[in-house]
Amino acid sequence: MENKFKFQLLILYLSIFILIFPNIANTMYSDHVNKNIFDNNLELCTNGTGFYRNGYCKTGDDDLGTHVVCAQVNQKFLSYTKSKGNDLSTPTSYFPGLKPGDYWCLCGYRFEQARKDGFAPKVKLEATNIKALQFTPLEELKNYSINNKEF
Repeated sequence: MENKFKFQLLILYLSIFILIFPNIANTMYSDHVNKNIFDNNLELCTNGTGFYRNGYCKTGDDDLGTHVVCAQVNQKFLSYTKSKGNDLSTPTSYFPGLKPGDYWCLCGYRFEQARKDGFAPKVKLEATNIKALQFTPLEELKNYSINNKEF
């Protein structure tokens, strides 16, 4: 009887750990990855986006794609990224598919590639992670600002 109780207690502890693990994973990295390109707190991009699917373009060591650019996608970009092998417009069982006007955390490398090729979408700068600066210079990101205000 005692072993059965220990086993049930272990299952309970593991269940609780599994439930809270995503919150732990999101806080394991330094505050620096939770800052925007202006070194302020990262703003919400849109619900359900980001590597951690928490609405923010947060990143960490487990985010191999470095999903750090909060972009408002357009048809030009969606067609471009599909031609490069990353179809963001077709819904799947685990992904809703994007349509023009949707916001999404893009990989830093793909945004920069699209920018150089002339297909970059507009960017919500306040929701774009500071790590995006490893791919695209600040002045170039400002050129794609959604709100066109001076920074």
